[in-house]
Amino acid sequence: MDPLKRTTTKTVKPKQRLLKDVTGTLFFSVFTAVLGFFQYGYCIGVINAPQQIIMTHYAKVLNIQSTKDPSGAFLIDEVLKDPTLMMLWSLSVSMFAVGGMVSSFTVGWIGEKMPRVRAMLLVNVLAVSGNILFAVAKFGPSHILIIIGRILTGLHGGLSSGLAPLYVGEIAPVALRGALGSLNQLAVVIGILISQVLGLDILLGRQETWPILLCLSGCAAVLQIFLLLVCPESPRYMYIKCGDVEGAQKNLKRLRGENYDFTKELEEMEKEKEEASKEKPVSIWQLVTTATYRQPFLVAIGVHISQQFSGINAIFYYSTDIFNKARVSKPVYATIGVGFVNTVFTVVAVFLVEKAGRRSLFMAGLLGMMVCTITMTIGLVLQPKHEWMSYLSLVSVFLFVSFFEIGPGPIPWFIVAELFSQGPRPAAVAIAGFSNWFTNFCIGMFFPYVAKVCGPYVFLIFSGLLALFVIFVYLKVPETKGKSFEEITEEFRRRGKKDVGGPTEMEYLGASQEA
Repeated sequence: MDPLKRTTTKTVKPKQRLLKDVTGTLFFSVFTAVLGFFQYGYCIGVINAPQQIIMTHYAKVLNIQSTKDPSGAFLIDEVLKDPTLMMLWSLSVSMFAVGGMVSSFTVGWIGEKMPRVRAMLLVNVLAVSGNILFAVAKFGPSHILIIIGRILTGLHGGLSSGLAPLYVGEIAPVALRGALGSLNQLAVVIGILISQVLGLDILLGRQETWPILLCLSGCAAVLQIFLLLVCPESPRYMYIKCGDVEGAQKNLKRLRGENYDFTKELEEMEKEKEEASKEKPVSIWQLVTTATYRQPFLVAIGVHISQQFSGINAIFYYSTDIFNKARVSKPVYATIGVGFVNTVFTVVAVFLVEKAGRRSLFMAGLLGMMVCTITMTIGLVLQPKHEWMSYLSLVSVFLFVSFFEIGPGPIPWFIVAELFSQGPRPAAVAIAGFSNWFTNFCIGMFFPYVAKVCGPYVFLIFSGLLALFVIFVYLKVPETKGKSFEEITEEFRRRGKKDVGGPTEMEYLGASQEA
């Protein structure tokens, strides 16, 4: 009897945990929160497909014509090379990242002062305003309206990419924190994929419909506003920041179910509240300078830098050229194929992250990407002599994005919220988000120039960076799977005492009191 009972328990336990922990309200709340990441992904991908159409419209608005045509006819290829036009287009693309960099710094202050749901409601005003400008851009100074619209949607993206992981990390059960946190990245890649599909010239990527294409993320913003009105507030925020025990219990019941025993979870919140009362609110400056936070701070910055400097956006910038050299008849469909692979492997990551753990998936993804950059370089170098080598580059691109979505893509968005307690968490999310936006901007701004200098060997730079990131994750990043905030903090304490120059136990306690 006993062996049979033990076997039955082991078989049913995972299903029981899923049925118990994933309630309709929890799924609804996470879905609502990640709509902000959907907008982020859509705004990244939507600007590429209609580039020539929008630039042509800019030229007509500014009355820029080709000097090589004596009749004054509109020669598109010549007009698009105009320096003023190129500058305006670069601003139209890059202002999204600039807006994100600026607003990401305010996530810490907003996260400290304002409940999560209310904050996400308010920041959608920026998204709606930006998309209204896109909708009317064709009827006014389109270049000015689109640039301002991109700044506003970028400001929303920077705030949303910080607030959504805070909310999801605080409402998710410990056992499902990684899987639900991975939905942030899934929303991003779905947003990119949908924008790529809608940007086809047979759909909305046409002269008559490009304003509709640009402004459709506003529909997600409006939808999120209505859904947030019925979402429960973060119980952890209510308990720790507001001292509202009754409200925290009420929202826990909504998120976990009426029969849920939340005693253990409330005890964990009480411990965190006691720690937060000792350390007081933590500013960005304290986060940077206090020895207590040195290790988790470096990890938070490192994982976000590794996400962008892995070369993922460079791959997207260079993929069209690779597909052209591989003689793909319609490179735009191949690019959509990359977006589809992106989405599929993000779904795979959702199921893997709670089984394999964050640290192992991160390292596996980085190692796989490193191998792909090497094979891609081999393919690019040998393409002129052997045409079939172009397909090696093609396969390498697909595998590269697959490895990215297994670990380096989704994990940075939620692991930062796992590394810090309630006091320093908003500041940590803010500065990690800024690092992500800044490195994203650097890749977008400087990669074309580096690629021009290095030619087909450009991806060897990323090979070296990826090797360094693998070493960094191996040495510095702890496994956070299934661990409470207190257990993760204790892991950093042990690591800090082992590292040369790390704080001793007495230094740690002293720094906590000073903070």
